[in-house]
Amino acid sequence: MQVRPLTPTIGAVVEGIDLSQGVSADLAGAIRQALLAHQVLFFEDQHLTPVQHRDFAARFGELHTHPLYPGVPEAPELFILDNHAGNPTDNDAWHTDVTFIETPPMGSILYAKSLPANGGDTIWANMKAAYEALSPAFRGFLEGLDAVHDFARGFPVRGIVANAAGAEKHTKAAEQHPPVLHPVVRTHPETGEDALFVNFGFTERIKGLRRKESDAILGMLFEHVTKPEFQVRFRWSDNALAFWDNRITQHYAVNDYLPNRRVMNRATILGDRPYHRSRKPAAALAAE
Repeated sequence: MQVRPLTPTIGAVVEGIDLSQGVSADLAGAIRQALLAHQVLFFEDQHLTPVQHRDFAARFGELHTHPLYPGVPEAPELFILDNHAGNPTDNDAWHTDVTFIETPPMGSILYAKSLPANGGDTIWANMKAAYEALSPAFRGFLEGLDAVHDFARGFPVRGIVANAAGAEKHTKAAEQHPPVLHPVVRTHPETGEDALFVNFGFTERIKGLRRKESDAILGMLFEHVTKPEFQVRFRWSDNALAFWDNRITQHYAVNDYLPNRRVMNRATILGDRPYHRSRKPAAALAAE
């Protein structure tokens, strides 16, 4: 296994391994360490069945089943992102996956099944780098705040995904996912690094601030995280796979390929309840 960094800040290509052959404990450990070092890893020319994709993801934790997107028949823990003129994408906004639950994913693994001839890149940004680029005084202010993450913000009742899923399925999902609170600055549970943990896709407001104050701060942060210095952009190739650390990144699917078709399968790996080192939740304190 060789790891080739793509930028000094985020992203690396992993070479020399065939994921279809299975992943030993030692290899899974090496991949995890590379993920912690580079935040997002790219594996090119991997020929995986849905079951192999699922089993690879399951080496890193329990899998999440999405409440709205259609599952893959052979491996229902995976879901399908099939975008074309009749089903345009809804994820062309900066977001961190599934932060509307109490234990947001530690990571996601996306696999290219069918690609347009041109376009359809994905961009990832390092939220540790974004956090450290803020002034010390502002960082200190943000560390004491919590934010509301809301399923309904990311998946509105009249949105593309809700319409595709159907009213009954969307209503049930909304009832099962009330708004949750997460710290605005999150401490990474494995590296101890602090990073911003608010995203345009699901963060609705900052608790304890007036709406105009919250909107101003979140608007500034949503713009701040898009600086190119924090990013890596990946041009997908057939059978490429991306594995990202959802605890310290955001990503953006570039919507420049319609009306052409782009089909991806995704596995989502559950994580821990977010905390900040200065005010850890009881569960984190008890584990120490």
